[in-house]
Amino acid sequence: MRRELTIADLEAEHTELLPTRETLNFGYGNTNWAAITATNSSMALNAATFYSTANSAATQMIAVSQG
Repeated sequence: MRRELTIADLEAEHTELLPTRETLNFGYGNTNWAAITATNSSMALNAATFYSTANSAATQMIAVSQG
C-alpha cells in the first residue's frame, strides 16, 4: 500500500553529520578498502509498429565486498 508523505513524516526525520575527512584518515597501513560494483540495466524494443508504446522496467544490483 502506498501513501503520501506528510509534513509530520518529514519532521520526524533527522540527519547526522559525517566526521571530517581528516578524522576518517587513519594513516597509511591502517586502511580499509571496499570494492563497490553497481549496475543498472533496462531495455525496451518498439520496432516496425505504428502508434504504439514500449515500456521498460529497470533492475539494479549493488555489491559491496570489504576486506
